[in-house]
Amino acid sequence: MARMHPLIQPYIPSDSDPFDRVKSAHLLARAGFGGTPDEIDKVLTLGPEKSVDWLMDFPDKPAEDQDKDDVPDLSSVGGSPRTFREIRQLLRTKTQEERQMLIAQFFKLNREALMATIDWWMKRMASHTNPLQEKLTFFWHGHFTTSAKDERSAMLMWQQNELLRQHAAGNFREFVRQVSRDPAMLDYLNNTQNHKKKPNENYARELMELFTLGIGNYTENDIKEAARAFTGWTHDGTRFAFQAWDHDEGTKAFLGRRGEFDGDDVIDIILSKPECARYVGSKLFAFFAYDPIEEEARKSLGSVLRDSKFELRPLLRTILTSRAFYSPVSIGTQIKSPVQLVVSTSRTLGTNMPDALSLWGPLNQMGQVPFFPPNVKGWPGGRTWINTSTLFVRYNTGVWLAGGENKVSSGNRLLDLRNRFANAQKGKKFEGGSTAEEVVDHWISRLIQRPLPEEKRQLLIDALANRPQDEAKVREMIHLIVSMPEYQLC
Repeated sequence: MARMHPLIQPYIPSDSDPFDRVKSAHLLARAGFGGTPDEIDKVLTLGPEKSVDWLMDFPDKPAEDQDKDDVPDLSSVGGSPRTFREIRQLLRTKTQEERQMLIAQFFKLNREALMATIDWWMKRMASHTNPLQEKLTFFWHGHFTTSAKDERSAMLMWQQNELLRQHAAGNFREFVRQVSRDPAMLDYLNNTQNHKKKPNENYARELMELFTLGIGNYTENDIKEAARAFTGWTHDGTRFAFQAWDHDEGTKAFLGRRGEFDGDDVIDIILSKPECARYVGSKLFAFFAYDPIEEEARKSLGSVLRDSKFELRPLLRTILTSRAFYSPVSIGTQIKSPVQLVVSTSRTLGTNMPDALSLWGPLNQMGQVPFFPPNVKGWPGGRTWINTSTLFVRYNTGVWLAGGENKVSSGNRLLDLRNRFANAQKGKKFEGGSTAEEVVDHWISRLIQRPLPEEKRQLLIDALANRPQDEAKVREMIHLIVSMPEYQLC
């Protein structure tokens, strides 16, 4: 194995650069959706390497005795056609009036099931015991992108979500193979329309451009030849189907190789290129640490993935324990995505996640609703999250989630927060201390999880008006915290 770039080498705590609460919170924010005080204490005790081992301690496949209730409520489509293809087959024997009624019913039931799926996943991200697995599922959802706006089947969208979760930290080669067989993906990128006599190039193009290689590492002819290799790959309802009669068995010339390739052969050839491992490694690094990554460090990440035969766990562990991950360039510099903003607020405050119907408006206005990416490239992220139309929505959403009253449904959030104050009042002081300084420092540590400039800290102390035991004043102070620019970062 080649020597790793210094930035990718493990971070080793020292007297001058200790593993402190800021770094502990950073790990939980990036490898999950934020940490509670107890979780931060646990990470601080474990240290950087053992903490990553703890976060990565989840099974790729659900246990046999997994809670069967841990699925979204898809009962609305349970006894109905679950895919648009199924309803088209049903419509063949119906009158025009019956067709219209059935289509309207399908879309209504599907909307209900999709909303239930969004609700299920948002709550799972906020409360599940395997936050890194959910964070990875969220990453792959933006990488192997499919939109419910085009797929039109809640059942297939949930099935794909489970596929992403199962392979989130598994073997990337097998992951790509299974994504290439996924019914929602086959629909979304038109491989169900990829026929021997008339190839459709959509999936082959995005497989290379967005999923594995990146622009500039293939030619237009490679796309055409790869499309031929994927002909006949379709699905029957919720299952993958291979139609041999519709598959082009002829010789293809692809990325410098010749043969009677099928889709799996194309995937193997792609992964044999060094550019693939570097591309995937840099995408994960950008998601967890920062972007752009230095070129030599990018090559080192690619080597880690290739040397592990495309097992993702060694790569993930390398990123999450690296010097780069804990560098000032990384800590507190990433703009929270709308989903990260909502989930981390709920998680760090310990309040219940609002239902999907209440969240739809704020998430949509902020530019990110799960299962509805804007296009096949997913969400661009970074600075695109912040503009004049989204900034105040982000502030208002944070206030609402922290018990504000700017939405009709905010009563539940307010009750959640009041319950927390009531529990804290079992002693003689609020959670965090008895003085204004102690209470402010506690909530800064809890919500922003990094030191604030002294003038902003003083602003929060002044907001308490020497009444640190006043519930209303403490809530106002919390609202100020979640309205600060620093709260938009993690």
